[in-house]
Amino acid sequence: MNTLVEARRPGLRSLLTLIGCEAKMVVRDTAGLVVPLCLPLLIMLTSASSASRTVVDSGRTALELYVLPLVFTMVIAIVGIINMPSFLAYYRRSGILRRLGVTPASPAMVLAAQAIVSILQSLLGIAAALIVAILAFNAGAPANLGTAVGVVALAMAAMYSTGMIVAAVAPTPNSAVAIGLVAFFVLGALGGMFGGRDSLPEPLAEIGGWLPFGAAVEALSSAWAGAAVSAANLIGLGATVVVGAVVASLLFRWE
Repeated sequence: MNTLVEARRPGLRSLLTLIGCEAKMVVRDTAGLVVPLCLPLLIMLTSASSASRTVVDSGRTALELYVLPLVFTMVIAIVGIINMPSFLAYYRRSGILRRLGVTPASPAMVLAAQAIVSILQSLLGIAAALIVAILAFNAGAPANLGTAVGVVALAMAAMYSTGMIVAAVAPTPNSAVAIGLVAFFVLGALGGMFGGRDSLPEPLAEIGGWLPFGAAVEALSSAWAGAAVSAANLIGLGATVVVGAVVASLLFRWE
C-alpha cells in the first residue's frame, strides 16, 4: 500500500528558530550591529548638552523636539535601508532563498524573520538613545506617547519598504550596502539630517517633508510637542509603504 505523506508547513516554532538564526547573523556582523546603535547615539551626545538647555516651545527643549526625533529616524533608516537589504542580497546571492523555495520553509519566512530582527534592533537603538537622553540630559517623554509610538511603527514600515526596493535591485551584498548608503544620505539630506530642512532651497525642503526621513522627523517632533501630526507627514510615510511594497514585489528575485 502506498502511503502519501503530506509535507507539513512550518509553524511558529520554525519561525522562532529562524528569528534566532537571523539574530545570531546580525550579532556576528559587528559593523551592522554597532553602526545603527552607536552612530546615532554619538551624534546625539555631541549636541545633547547645548540642545538640552535650549527651550524651544512650551517648555520643550531642542533635544526633545529636534535631536531625539532625528536620532530615532536615523536608527530606523540605517537598519531598514542599509542593513536589512544587505542580508537579503547575501541570501539570494548564496542561493539560500532558492533552496528554501523547494522546502516547506517558504523564503517569505526569511523575510519575516529578518524584518522582526530588524525591528528589534531598531527598538534597541531607540531605547538606548532615549535612556541616555532621560538619565544624562533630563529629557522628557513625548507629550503624545501613543502618537509617537504609532509614528515610529509607520516610519519602520516606510524605511523597510524602501529597503526592500534596495534589496530587489541590488545584485550583491556590497552593491546593496552601496545603494542603501546613497539612499540613506539622499533621504537624510532632504530630511534635515545635516542642519535642518530650513537650510535647503524651498523646493527641496518641501520634497524632503514628504519623503520618509523628513516626514518621520517632523511627525515625531510634533508628537513630542503634543501638537497634531501633519497629514502630509502621514501621507508621505503611508505612500512610501505602499510604493515600496508594490515596487519590491515586482522587482524582487528569489535567485
